[in-house]
Amino acid sequence: MNKNNYSICFISFFFLFTMMKKSFIFMIYFIMNNLVIFLEWEIISFNSVTIMKSVLLDWMSFLFMMYVLLISSVVIYYSKSYMKSKMNLNRFIILVLLFVFSMVLLIISPNIIKILLGWDGLGLVSYCLVIYYQNLKSYNAGMLTALSNRIGDVFILMVIAWMLNYGSWNYIFYLNFMNNDYEMMMIGVMIILAAMTKSAQIPFSSWLPAAMAAPTPVSALVHSSTLVTAGVYLLIRFNMLLIDIFFFKILLLLSGLTMFMAGISANYEFDLKKIIALSTLSQLGLMMSILSMGFPDLAFFHLLTHAVFKALLFMCAGVVIHMMNDMQDIRFMGGISYYIPLTSLCLNISNMALCGIPFLAGFYSKDMILEMVSFSNLNLLIFFLYYISTGLTVFYTLRLIFYLMINDFNLITIFNLYDEDYVMLKSMFFLLFMSVISGSFLSWVIFSYPYMIYLSFNLKMMVIYVSLIGGFMGYLVSNMSVYSLNKFLSFYNLSNFLCLMWFMPSLSTYGLSYYFLNFSQNLLKNIDLGWSEYMESSDNSILKSYTIFYNFFQMNNFKIYLISFILWMMIFLILIMIL
Repeated sequence: MNKNNYSICFISFFFLFTMMKKSFIFMIYFIMNNLVIFLEWEIISFNSVTIMKSVLLDWMSFLFMMYVLLISSVVIYYSKSYMKSKMNLNRFIILVLLFVFSMVLLIISPNIIKILLGWDGLGLVSYCLVIYYQNLKSYNAGMLTALSNRIGDVFILMVIAWMLNYGSWNYIFYLNFMNNDYEMMMIGVMIILAAMTKSAQIPFSSWLPAAMAAPTPVSALVHSSTLVTAGVYLLIRFNMLLIDIFFFKILLLLSGLTMFMAGISANYEFDLKKIIALSTLSQLGLMMSILSMGFPDLAFFHLLTHAVFKALLFMCAGVVIHMMNDMQDIRFMGGISYYIPLTSLCLNISNMALCGIPFLAGFYSKDMILEMVSFSNLNLLIFFLYYISTGLTVFYTLRLIFYLMINDFNLITIFNLYDEDYVMLKSMFFLLFMSVISGSFLSWVIFSYPYMIYLSFNLKMMVIYVSLIGGFMGYLVSNMSVYSLNKFLSFYNLSNFLCLMWFMPSLSTYGLSYYFLNFSQNLLKNIDLGWSEYMESSDNSILKSYTIFYNFFQMNNFKIYLISFILWMMIFLILIMIL
């Protein structure tokens, strides 16, 4: 790599890091003086039409900008080493800078037109970054990402059209507007739908794992503080307007199902980056669900704590992929702690922060969110979705640690004795420090008074119970040599359903026509047979299914019985504690 490439990396890192320090200073000043600055100046005036430029500066925008600039500066410094063997590094750095500036424009904009510019900028630059490696898989993933985000862009354009009824596109003027107004309800529903596309909630979830075709530094930036968090941040800003809309209750159900679906799919995935992407999807569901319950400060708190350890997790995954000569299948990995011990340390701590281990960054936000869920007046379905998804987080995290750290290495022929790079380690250790301290720091900064949540002992300890059960099940499944659980579920044709995100990628690409075509072909084939041939083939298939069923249970697989017993006992204990 020539000196010009090194210089543009250094200049970009230095500029973003300097801006991050200034944002931190301004944020402290604004919090101490309780300031909110709304700047507006005229750009052009024609007859009765005036176009104004406006900027919203408060503690929230400065705090979020500080985290975006911090993570992006560290990612650019990391890319100096990670991308040194790749061509067109200057183009990559410029695209990352455009990505960051689009996010900053979205953060400081009180005007829906400027929000659209930042929103569209994120979608366009993310497409360019996803197709960076220029192969067929990258092109398909880029098109799925771009077209899914275009749905949200259309809803933002419709919001702009509806806000013409009010004479201004500055949304902060209407946050205290009467919520029973029909136009404002329509605007609120469109904002929720736009945020669901950008933050990949059901039914728009399929693009998030597909975007893993991008380089790993881009994944660290996208999944921590920029693209996927834009929808959550928009709903936090519009929360006062949306809180009484019925569609917000539907969002609570959809985000809970997203959290649950991503947790299950991560336990069936073997691609390292897709497992981490599905964990991001699960945490986004957690943020959106607590936001739809009316706690925007808690959602913002978890948004910032999650950004740090998720960026660290992707950086560690990048080092592991380098060591494996660009192999991402965790079945071929194992024993990496012997070869890259410092990276393994960062990976384990970021995984523990994701699980909410006391007293790391994720503990402060996740524990408070789950206690507020226990304290709130919710039905059993939402309650179970929250806690089972928390157990699934520990489940797939422990499974990942077993595959990477504890299991033996499985593929010697492609192994690369990769020496840990000093530049990568420096950037990872900076985020490691933030992953340890940022939870308590943000709890002091965001909340003006400490939360004290009084619950019964069993409800207080419910998080610990669920985490221990999830970790134990992750240990059992990781030790299954013949993947007995997958065989058991495939008998009921559930394995593909759970592994493929409830068939959402196929529905997002082929649509219902693919399934209708398969159904019609099978129907015509059955009609073409005579009734005797059809009954004979049906009887044979039924007898074959029963034979497989009995043969499976004659194997006396103790692990299946043990897992079933633990699941039933867990459901029984939860029902006793609630009732």
